[in-house]
Amino acid sequence: METVKCRSLPNNKSKIARTFQKVINLKTATRIASNNGIGTCLLTPQNKFDQDDLNTTCKPQNRTDNHKQKDDRAKRRAILEALLAKLFASITAIKAAYAELQMAQNPYSSDLIQAADQAVVDELKQLSELKRSFFKNELHLSPEVTMMLAEVQEQQSLMKTYAITIKKLEADVEVKGSDIGSLKKQLDEAGAFNKSLEKRLNASEPLSMFDNIQFSLLNPTHFVQFLHYTLRSTRSFVKLMVREMEVAHWDIEAAAKAIQPENIVFAKPSHRCFVFESFVYKTMLEGFNHPNEEHRSESYYFNEFRKIKSVDPKQFLTHNPDSSFARFTRAKYLQLVHAKMECSLFGNLNQRKLVNSGVFPDSAFFNAFLEMARRVWALNLLAFSFGEDVSVFQVSKNCRFSDVYMEAVTQDSVLETPNSDSDLRVAFTVVPGFKIGKTVIQSQVYLSPVSS
Repeated sequence: METVKCRSLPNNKSKIARTFQKVINLKTATRIASNNGIGTCLLTPQNKFDQDDLNTTCKPQNRTDNHKQKDDRAKRRAILEALLAKLFASITAIKAAYAELQMAQNPYSSDLIQAADQAVVDELKQLSELKRSFFKNELHLSPEVTMMLAEVQEQQSLMKTYAITIKKLEADVEVKGSDIGSLKKQLDEAGAFNKSLEKRLNASEPLSMFDNIQFSLLNPTHFVQFLHYTLRSTRSFVKLMVREMEVAHWDIEAAAKAIQPENIVFAKPSHRCFVFESFVYKTMLEGFNHPNEEHRSESYYFNEFRKIKSVDPKQFLTHNPDSSFARFTRAKYLQLVHAKMECSLFGNLNQRKLVNSGVFPDSAFFNAFLEMARRVWALNLLAFSFGEDVSVFQVSKNCRFSDVYMEAVTQDSVLETPNSDSDLRVAFTVVPGFKIGKTVIQSQVYLSPVSS
């Protein structure tokens, strides 16, 4: 079978390609996007395309898009701010409702508890609905109205919280007031009980032994016991005097330094009262070794002692205004209570004027002084009942402590000695010592450590 050879067709591909290339070289296709996404192809001559014309064509459309995006962002921001305001207002409302729930517990009120509980539940439901709308992008809020309502709700909740706080504080004030009243009553009862104990202790214990004692059996032990009885009244007067100073806003430390100008180391701040005691004892016992009247027999002094030891001093002075005891009382008061001191404590000199005129005031301060004066006077009479020489002695500052002539008025300074190198010395004498014949009655001194 004869093979037929096909004749090849002329290859026109290169010719067509060259023609198409010319068209491409002469013109350029440009695609411009439209709003609906359909491209438009513009053929412009090559090297004739103006870039400024393209920018001019695109700018209005880009500006519109930018403004729209900014508006959307601003609107979304306003909605989120309104959402947060509403969220915070709901939290404040829950806080107020919870405070109401707590207040309803005491005193217990079932109606208030149910109302507060329902308020909490309602606010939690609103928060749950707000959360659901946020995640589903279904927030349809008017920012201005929502923020205004949230502000109103928050202020109302705050007012509720403040009202509840005020009620709670008022209730606390009532409770504290009742507690204060109860404590004041207990304090008054304790004070009255202490006064009764002190009165019984001072009036009966040391004096009962002198009721049936015979003059021939009198000995220095009786003097020591009555001395302790006298010291108690003196310390009571000093405490009253210091309280009056504090009420008058005195500088207690400065007043103590005026009496004892030396730099004394006190174991406790309260020990400054011993300085005032030393001043009172020194004043009241001045002239103790000299009789205030003509020398009499020992039995006379003892009988006078037995009369004065249990008498009411106010009644005694009223009936005996010119007695030795009356003269002693007037002199010691005017000497102990300076005019400036009395004016500072009481605002006037009325008591001083009455004492100078021979009348004795009826005040708590003067009555305390009068009781102290009666006991000091009785102690003086008892001392002269022994018929021996009587003398009073003070211990000099910085003397070494000797338990023969002294006893420490407080053990705190002894127990709190810093170290073994410190030596206890006498800072000042609080209660003077007595010497009756050959019998020495110890003085009471305040000790202060001195480094050796």
